[in-house]
Amino acid sequence: MIIKNASVYTEDGRFLNKDIWIEKDHFVDNEEKVSDKTVIDAAGCYAIPGLTDIHFHGCVGHDFCDGTREAIDAMAAYEASVGVTNIVPATMTLGEDTLLEICKTAKAYREEGAKEKRARLCGINMEGPFVAASKKGAQNGAYIRTPDLDMFDKLNEASGFMVKLIAIAPEVEGAMEFIERRHEEVVISLAHTATDYDTAVQAFERGANHVTHLYNAMNPYTHRAPGLVGAAVDTKKVEVELICDGVHIHPAAVRTTFKMFGDERIILISDSMMATGLKDGDYSLGGQAVKVVGNLATLKDGTIAGSATNLMDCLRTAVLKMGIPLESAVKCAAVNSAKSVGIYDRYGSITPKKKANVVLLKKEDLALRQVILEGQLI
Repeated sequence: MIIKNASVYTEDGRFLNKDIWIEKDHFVDNEEKVSDKTVIDAAGCYAIPGLTDIHFHGCVGHDFCDGTREAIDAMAAYEASVGVTNIVPATMTLGEDTLLEICKTAKAYREEGAKEKRARLCGINMEGPFVAASKKGAQNGAYIRTPDLDMFDKLNEASGFMVKLIAIAPEVEGAMEFIERRHEEVVISLAHTATDYDTAVQAFERGANHVTHLYNAMNPYTHRAPGLVGAAVDTKKVEVELICDGVHIHPAAVRTTFKMFGDERIILISDSMMATGLKDGDYSLGGQAVKVVGNLATLKDGTIAGSATNLMDCLRTAVLKMGIPLESAVKCAAVNSAKSVGIYDRYGSITPKKKANVVLLKKEDLALRQVILEGQLI
């Protein structure tokens, strides 16, 4: 197909009025290579790459930790429908046997091959169990344990080596050894931690290069104790996740974060749980009861338990309610995310030879007009 008259997001982070040419499931560099010249008139629309969510737990009544192919399939269908074309769902702090089954199920699902109208499963984000009890947040404290190389290797092998990120509290026993010995195999993210500045810097020096949902489940930044936030700012190789659902982080803090890190080092995530895409009510996350009212999801004690917002809505909130430029928001939700999990060679930009994932958004309000997944209208 050919997409005409759109304002297209380019690899250098700008919007230009240009045509997009698609042959079968990938982009091509000229119209002569397009065999089916069906035209989509995208006047009045932005064309952006499909988004990649590297940290979410569930949606539409399903959770990745359900450990079923049906759950992954339902989640993949919903995410594709809202313009999130690549997914890296996250586990929770659970028992080893449970995590093992989740990993095996993910491997089996991916081995079944690509499915129509489904976001592509591109990996697993292991959020726990190697976290600090003092900052467990919505993680289940009963299953927290110290970093275990053998356990991680067993789970990663069971997944078909799909684990792309793993969360670790750097101050707990065994964390530094784990970071040193596995940072070349998996992105190591500091998370659910009470670490101080110096310990965090040491962890980054040993190979960690990522921070899970910045500001949440960690000590706050202060002028005498900058903690993990300050260490991340000072360490230029470090990328940070940001939840822009309007609940987790105040808009002013989001704007400040962009000033501190720049849009090269921020990755927008949803951290969504199973209520996303559904009505308010009672749900669960990692086996714990969650109450959802609007965008707010909480445990019984009031602890925020993930979000009830998909990544595309987080992008809209960042732009329309928080004052983040659309160019920056797209970079953080489509480009940086794909790069962080090693799939930018196939996804994340509207570039010849890459998979043809395009989302058309109406210019006036960023409402979704069309999703194209690997060359197919969905």
